[in-house]
Amino acid sequence: MSRRSARVVLGLCAFTHDSAAALIVDGHLVGFCEEERLSGIKHDRSYPTHAIAWLLDAAGLSTHDIDVVAYNFVAARYLPAAVASARYVVRRDTAARALPRARSFVKVAYRTHDRLQQLRARFPHACVVAVPHHRAHGLYAFAASGRSRAAVLVADSLGETATTSTALADSSSERVHYQQLAALSDPASLGYVYGAVTEHLGWRRGDEEGTVMALAALGDPARFRNLFSDAVRLTETGFTVDPTLFHLRMLSGRASRITRAFVERGCHARRPEEPVEVVHRDLAAALQERTEQVMLHLASQASRRSGQSTLCVGGGVAMNCVGIGRIAESDLVDEVMVPPAPGDSGTAIGAAIEQWVRARGTLPTGVAGACYLGPSFPEPAIPAATGLRVRAVDRPARKLARELADGTIAGLFTGRLEAGPRALGHRSILASPLAPGVVDRLNATVKYRESFRPFAPVVLADKAVDYFSLRQPSPFMSMAAPVTDLARQLVPSIVHTNGTARVQTVDAEQNPLLAEVLTEFAAITGVPVLINTSLNIKGKPICGTPEMALECLTESGIDALLLDDRWVTR
Repeated sequence: MSRRSARVVLGLCAFTHDSAAALIVDGHLVGFCEEERLSGIKHDRSYPTHAIAWLLDAAGLSTHDIDVVAYNFVAARYLPAAVASARYVVRRDTAARALPRARSFVKVAYRTHDRLQQLRARFPHACVVAVPHHRAHGLYAFAASGRSRAAVLVADSLGETATTSTALADSSSERVHYQQLAALSDPASLGYVYGAVTEHLGWRRGDEEGTVMALAALGDPARFRNLFSDAVRLTETGFTVDPTLFHLRMLSGRASRITRAFVERGCHARRPEEPVEVVHRDLAAALQERTEQVMLHLASQASRRSGQSTLCVGGGVAMNCVGIGRIAESDLVDEVMVPPAPGDSGTAIGAAIEQWVRARGTLPTGVAGACYLGPSFPEPAIPAATGLRVRAVDRPARKLARELADGTIAGLFTGRLEAGPRALGHRSILASPLAPGVVDRLNATVKYRESFRPFAPVVLADKAVDYFSLRQPSPFMSMAAPVTDLARQLVPSIVHTNGTARVQTVDAEQNPLLAEVLTEFAAITGVPVLINTSLNIKGKPICGTPEMALECLTESGIDALLLDDRWVTR
């Protein structure tokens, strides 16, 4: 079947971190699921067997019904980096890396080609198509925004050879147009730099950048400001990265990224078991400050090149909620739109969208404003062998609100699974921000994480401006916003050291149950704000299944779990 007559498009992010799948049927996004949420393996890199099986079952289809499989990388696009590596041979500071770098990009190009062949073997009746990585990011960010015209900024560590791109997206005419306006290639990579420093500071690159972002609020950026100004220089076309401070990238997890010159001007690497010292805080602060400056610079360029006042942002860098918040606070654009899954998993949706647009010219429905896209589990069984106590409740929202007001820390598992890295009220742990010592208790006995890490608030959308300086809704917890004096006075537990909070705004249309819980909680306490963190055990992904949620109840310090309309306790 030709792509032009396709009815069923499967989008894949596979064989790499954050494996995921998305399915479009007759122009509608049936669903999307990250493999980790069903396998229990955080950042699962495998072929998304579970996610695909769920999608096909939900749609009543088999693999034979799939017309197009859209994969989120193009093999040939890795090769220009190999050719470009030749210019680094003649420089003393890059010569040792030049040829190994070239070989690594060629190797990944062949590996990507082999992966496409594997997909063709798995789907012999489908047309298997490779989609440029940044195009997948960008189309998903645009489609999720619900806007008809927008500037698009994609910033990540690496997409084939691209690291940053800007585009103009337009769905106001008969056919969707996505025009790339500019792009930067590796080694100019903001994601690469942030990941390198995250690893240098003793946390896992590609997983714990958010910890470094939180740590940054405790440090003084002035100490290492010049270091990062030299390392990442702003230019008329975007920015550059100094290879004397950050090694040229080699596509190998074992290759070091930090140079001796960086260590001499900064600090020695911290081992994970070592205490966090002032020097680590200051290094994180300077990194975050420079990241925000670069993000603002890129946002300005995207708006100016496109002539648009709405900016859609995708790619892993879009998960830097403090940077996104800075853009939202600025006068550079009127609004900033980040999809719920801005990282690589979301390119499964973007790749599927790209092929649907190519075939039919229009954006699929079911993407704009949608975050609850995964599986649901109506009336799941709770094995008696768990020894858990189960009680049916007639009014789940009221029950949960009363328990939270009494100081209970409760898990919430309901409806369809969220897309992306943030818990958005279907797979959440909720707590009262008014409870004494709640942050210390959550960090020490529930999340088992660093004490300096803040917890995000969720607030009724129509009350948000009372507590947060927001210029727009924040339904996907995408931006850190300054708090108001009222928030400092009533709910200081949700205020980070830098005076911001990564807020989620909720209304009854978006999430009826969570909006009702907030309304009931406000009726009891006078405050329409709760702490909302992800339902998971340390080192595990957000709970995608009831079994995972029950394990979270038994193995963490949460007091109870609302499993749809059942109240479960130990």
